[in-house]
Amino acid sequence: MIERYTLPEMGGIWTEQAKFQSWLDVEIAACEAQAQLGKVPAEALAEIKSKASFSPERILEIEAEVRHDVIAFLTNVNEHVGDAGRYIHVGMTSSDVLDTGLALQLKASVALLRQELNNLAAAIRQQARAHKHTVMIGRSHAIHGEPITFGFKLAGWLAETERNQERLERLEQVVAVGQISGAMGTYANTNPEVEAIACAHLGLTPDIASTQVIGRDRHAEYVQTLALVGTSLERFSTEIRNLQRSDVLEVEEEFAKGQKGSSAMPHKRNPIRSERISGLARVLRSYTVAALENVALWHERDISHSSVERMMLPDVSVTLHFILREMTKVIAGLQVYPANMGRNLNIYGGVVFSQRVLLALVDSGLVREEAYRLVQGHAHSAWNVEGGDFRAKLEADPAITSHLNAAQLAECFSTELHQAQLDTIYKRLDI
Repeated sequence: MIERYTLPEMGGIWTEQAKFQSWLDVEIAACEAQAQLGKVPAEALAEIKSKASFSPERILEIEAEVRHDVIAFLTNVNEHVGDAGRYIHVGMTSSDVLDTGLALQLKASVALLRQELNNLAAAIRQQARAHKHTVMIGRSHAIHGEPITFGFKLAGWLAETERNQERLERLEQVVAVGQISGAMGTYANTNPEVEAIACAHLGLTPDIASTQVIGRDRHAEYVQTLALVGTSLERFSTEIRNLQRSDVLEVEEEFAKGQKGSSAMPHKRNPIRSERISGLARVLRSYTVAALENVALWHERDISHSSVERMMLPDVSVTLHFILREMTKVIAGLQVYPANMGRNLNIYGGVVFSQRVLLALVDSGLVREEAYRLVQGHAHSAWNVEGGDFRAKLEADPAITSHLNAAQLAECFSTELHQAQLDTIYKRLDI
């Protein structure tokens, strides 16, 4: 979690102060549950709630001696609370505090990520609406295929973003799980009612059957889901980077006033935000292996996962939050160049309309193999040739014009058919 990529909203969730506050929230919720069940006097609960506090610096000082972070935390809290502190942490184990507090942080993180993803979806939707009929070339294998529209491309991004919205909505439920089940998770020294009441206070659901820790499959799903969302962003950013290449230049990241692209070459306008998104998406994916490795703990609990999660969970949360914000800015400020799209589409005399010509010839009665041979020959003779003109070659060939008149041939070079079903897709996405 480095400052350069940490936005304050998400960074605030993962500070030491926030972590210890989540632990305190869990301890107080447990005390409230115990009081509701008649195990903690009302006066003691009031004293705990009014006096309970902590100092991260003091906790670290105590931890240096006791070598146990939760004991250090509880020791510091009791320094503030006094005698009523004997009701804190009764029947609980460290993981009850750690894992339930972590669930609060994860839940809050997902809420922020969902907000950013909603903003991204809105930005994509707006651009898709604006460019529904902005015709461009579609590419497969990075080679010109057939016409599409830029809005059609964006519609695909929106559909993927909406799937990611569904994934994060589900994820919020997956991680919003707490436990106060004591050592081994058997409730031997605590009442399951304490867990139920405390989790309700915290807005969590009790784990169905924990060991001494909440199963790390939940945390692995969190990391994998965030990595998947990040990979979607990389797909979008990679496309923008390709379309911004100087020899393509169909779209371009917004270039701010005073911005400079190169220390040596004043002309440069680089897609730095899209490149940053691509790079940080790799960081997200790199954590998925560690998250999966964390699932296989020994017996009812070990802490091999703990050191990993101290780095991994803040990092993935902060990183995805940052690149979601970046992606939204890129999409909202995207410069689109329809004239360049038209130039690229019509290179070599509209050779990308070869399928329409092929089908028209077949419809006219020509055998498909013969029609394919004729069209491919003219397409390849125009391809990558200076001044190559596919359409002119067709118009000059009696083998073609004997089957297609001028109007029929002209119709083959129209993009109307490639836009005819856009409404079908747009209605599905409510654009």
